[in-house]
Amino acid sequence: MDIAFLLPLIILIGFMFVMTRSAKKKQQQAMQMRDQMQPGTGIRTIGGMYARVKEVGDDTVLVELAPGVHARFAKNAVGAVLEDAEYDRIVHGAEFHSDDAPVVPDDASTLTGTPGSAGAAADEKIDLGKDGQARGAEDTEPEDETKRDGDSGPK
Repeated sequence: MDIAFLLPLIILIGFMFVMTRSAKKKQQQAMQMRDQMQPGTGIRTIGGMYARVKEVGDDTVLVELAPGVHARFAKNAVGAVLEDAEYDRIVHGAEFHSDDAPVVPDDASTLTGTPGSAGAAADEKIDLGKDGQARGAEDTEPEDETKRDGDSGPK
């Protein structure tokens, strides 16, 4: 037997060993995570549903999807066990504010520094006529009677 023939075979077997080892490690981590579930813990299912754990059984978990709405899931359907702060942020929209975080304004008028520009821009309406040019209240002209729908001008 030639070494050139055995080398690819050895590399393939080594690659398969590494892949199965990492898959087993991920499965063990998932089992440990699912075993850490307790009543009151927030979870995300593999389908993307967020819920709170009410009861933990051997193979199943009873969760509360909404107040008064309960469902029983297989433990394998739990994709992630969430911390309380993360669960509240996702489900209830509780914002986490840090003193170091920058304050982002709601509109761009506060960024320009021109006082009173927010109200003026919101109240002004722009009329885009048939020709596509912007017309404000001060520069409206009466339309030419020769121009009608579909006409490109006088004939």
